[in-house]
Amino acid sequence: MLLTSLHGGGAERVAVHLANRCDPALVDVRIGLLRAAGPFVKDVDPARLMVAPEGERRFVFEGPNAGFYRPDRLIAGAMQAPIAFRRMIQEWRPDVVMSFLKGTTLITQLALAGLGAARPRWIAREGNNTLAVIGDELRSPAAQRLVTWYTARTYRAADVLLANSQHMADGLIDDLALDPARMRMIRNPIDAARARRESDGPIARTSEARPFILSVGRLEYQKGHDMLLTAYAASRARGTHDLVIVGRGSREAQLRQQAAALGIDGSVSFVGFDDNPWAWMARADMVVLPSRWEGFPTTAGEALALGCPTLVTDCRFGSRELVGHDVAGWCVTPDADAIRGGIDRLIEDRALAARLGAAGPARVEAFGMTAMIAAYQALFIEQAALGPGALVAA
Repeated sequence: MLLTSLHGGGAERVAVHLANRCDPALVDVRIGLLRAAGPFVKDVDPARLMVAPEGERRFVFEGPNAGFYRPDRLIAGAMQAPIAFRRMIQEWRPDVVMSFLKGTTLITQLALAGLGAARPRWIAREGNNTLAVIGDELRSPAAQRLVTWYTARTYRAADVLLANSQHMADGLIDDLALDPARMRMIRNPIDAARARRESDGPIARTSEARPFILSVGRLEYQKGHDMLLTAYAASRARGTHDLVIVGRGSREAQLRQQAAALGIDGSVSFVGFDDNPWAWMARADMVVLPSRWEGFPTTAGEALALGCPTLVTDCRFGSRELVGHDVAGWCVTPDADAIRGGIDRLIEDRALAARLGAAGPARVEAFGMTAMIAAYQALFIEQAALGPGALVAA
């Protein structure tokens, strides 16, 4: 499995779960990284990790993918990252390679080029809204069109395209004109057992503090915390509840400034990354995921597992598919006014909130860890049995 790093996100969590939970008698799962960075590195057996030795010099970046598009990083990455991945592939000689997310997939195609009969089977796994990511990374319409064309061309070269929600699979086929016959779908596994086990851990909040609304996620444009702050400032819930935001990212300073400008900095807490977000979820009156786009939001699934009333935006992709509007969660359009309305609805209608929360644990069983790991193992074994192939003509 190839990734740039193990910074905290859904794709990285999936990779760690697979490395730790796949049956070693069936599949030997390893992770190749450009850089040994991120809170999940400590969760993986070092024997299963290979890291580019030049990573700390060549691939040092934080924040959103737009960082790749600085000219100096683009040139360095285009020249050196494929070489690093190719070196890993030639040393380990895997039967199957799985790349995670668009940027890594673009690098992986270059790493595999020219291997001929020695080329392993290739699964290109996408866990995000590709067109939205490209739009966030690039402001020039011409550059967006070029990268979209090249991304589609790259995905067509993979043996298998893997999405983590059905809505995403359908969207990728439509947006990038991909072959439906190559598309597979395996949803992100929800580790409900761990969420419940860890949920009684401590949090950095006194028992005398007000009840709180919680949001967990990277502090990036995609996750929509700016909309959440605007919504919270206008909500009636502001008078009774604080807002706690767990996560870190490149927009933290901007979000803090926004909270101050809205006059809510006294009731909004930015607590940074916490490797036990479940303890916060278990104590929150509701969890809000105000995303502009998603893939399949693991955080929402964990909130469901803990019986926490959950508000998500009905964005592309996966959020509605996971929670089910008015089934185990509440879906609103991804704008500040709709989020405000959803917050007030769930805070004031406690019967509705209780019903949704009670439905969460059963809902998330359909996305349990055991079934998802088994599906990945079956896919790996199937592809390994097909043997090395040549790069498919785009």
